Parts: sequence; C-alpha cells; structure tokens
Amino acid sequence: MEKLKEEKYQVERRLERISDEKERKEQANLENCRLFSKWDDALDTLNFGGKYLSNPQIAKLVSESLHYRDGKVYDLDGFCILPNHAHLVCTPLEESKNRYFSLSKIMHSLKRHTARQSNLILNHSGQFWQHENYDHFVRNDAELERIIKYVLNNPVKAGLIDDWTKWKWTYCKYDM
Repeated sequence: MEKLKEEKYQVERRLERISDEKERKEQANLENCRLFSKWDDALDTLNFGGKYLSNPQIAKLVSESLHYRDGKVYDLDGFCILPNHAHLVCTPLEESKNRYFSLSKIMHSLKRHTARQSNLILNHSGQFWQHENYDHFVRNDAELERIIKYVLNNPVKAGLIDDWTKWKWTYCKYDM
C-alpha cells in the first residue's frame, strides 16, 4: 500500500509539470484509471488487516445506508460490498437551484454513520474506513455501463464467486 501511495505521489508531481491544461487533464484521467486498477487489485488480494465488511451485520448496515441515501442526496446506480472495500456508483442530486450535494459531504456522512455503527457491532473504536476515495466523473452512457459492470463483477475478479449475481452484497438498478 505504501508503494502505491508513493506511486500516486510521483504521478501527481509529473502531472504538475504538464503546462497544457487539456493534456494535463487527459493524462490525469488516464493515470487515475491506471492507479485505481492497481489499488483495486491490491485490495482484492490483501491478506492482512480487517475484512470487517465480510461480517454480514456490517455488510447489511452498509447496504442499507447506501439505499437510505438513494433519492435523498444521490441517485443510486449500483454498488458492491466486498470483504475489505466497497464500490459505489451514484449521481449526486440537486440540493438547491444549480447546486448539487457534494460527493465529499455524501461520503463523509456515509462513512461517519457506518463507521460509528460498525465499531459498535465490532466493539471497536477509532478509524474504520480509509480516508481515500476514488472519485471519477462519468462522461457518457457507455462509460457508465462499463463502470457498473466492473463494480458488479468485482467479486468475480477477486475470486470470491464465479457469477456476480451470486454475490449477496451487490445492487444495480439496471438490467445487466
């Protein structure tokens, strides 16, 4: 994990040196996708640390919390809860005229609530979630479909099951 953090730091330094804004944004998007894949692969194969989300009580809590916010602060497209991380695909809703709920506030609220409740279940205290999120703006319907399929198939990629429909902790509002 430390090697990935260092790699991210080095990528950010390289991106800062690109003077053309359009090129910098394109390269940043490519690097974010590449680094996301590396982080996700590492999480899928991690054999240390807490896999608290494999606790059905906690997975249920996270699932219910994701559904609870649907229609209130975001439009929920899909999610997948794995033993040590989760994926969420959503569209923030309009909070007031031309102002949308911020993703950072949505994630803070979601993480705060689920961390507090999960720590009660586990009889733990302190940090439950990592501070990092991978945020990505979806640019078109084809990209949205690709991302949702990726999220739904994450337990298959991680070797947990052979068909995403067998994983209890996935949700998708679309027919896939």
